[in-house]
Amino acid sequence: MPQRRRFIGLSLLCASAVLAGLGYRVVRGAPAPARRDTVLPDDVCLTAPTFSHDPASGLPLHAAREVPPEARCPVCGMFPARQRRWAAQVIFNNGDVQYLDSPLSLFLYQQQVPRYTAGQSAASIVASYVTDLDTGAWTPAEQAWYVHGSRQMGPMRSGNLPAFATLDQARAFAAREGGEWFTAERLRQGLPASLQRLAPHTHGRPL
Repeated sequence: MPQRRRFIGLSLLCASAVLAGLGYRVVRGAPAPARRDTVLPDDVCLTAPTFSHDPASGLPLHAAREVPPEARCPVCGMFPARQRRWAAQVIFNNGDVQYLDSPLSLFLYQQQVPRYTAGQSAASIVASYVTDLDTGAWTPAEQAWYVHGSRQMGPMRSGNLPAFATLDQARAFAAREGGEWFTAERLRQGLPASLQRLAPHTHGRPL
């Protein structure tokens, strides 16, 4: 009886090894599935997709568009539609649009467009818009005024650049919330150091 049990045990062990070997040979040529906690290198950037112009919308090719609920910000990965009063967008010469969660993300995006949107460049941008924080209306980014250093936190709960259509609005906001106002031209020359440190987000995670 002990010998029979030993024989059965060895048989089962051998069968397990054979099955494992067969399984290995079947999948050996295929790539191993990625672990959920795998962190890809920082130089791998999985960008948020752009959205094409819809002729049926009746909007001109370079006009501002409403943010789709599924749109993701390529800079931080957030959903701009969830904090619509902060949203921004850029439109390329082919009519594609990229939505961003805030004016700050817009300026960070414009510094490295090819990194965030494959096949595009800053020279391909024909229009950009930010949201007037007071009215919620789309405002051309180049004409807006921005406040830095206020007590108002943006979508990422960090320093931000609330945008306004007029200088009077920016001044009134700064009087209430603190901070100083800038033009888009001034911010393109160089973001304040405290804002520049907020970029980029950790790349390599699917959006």
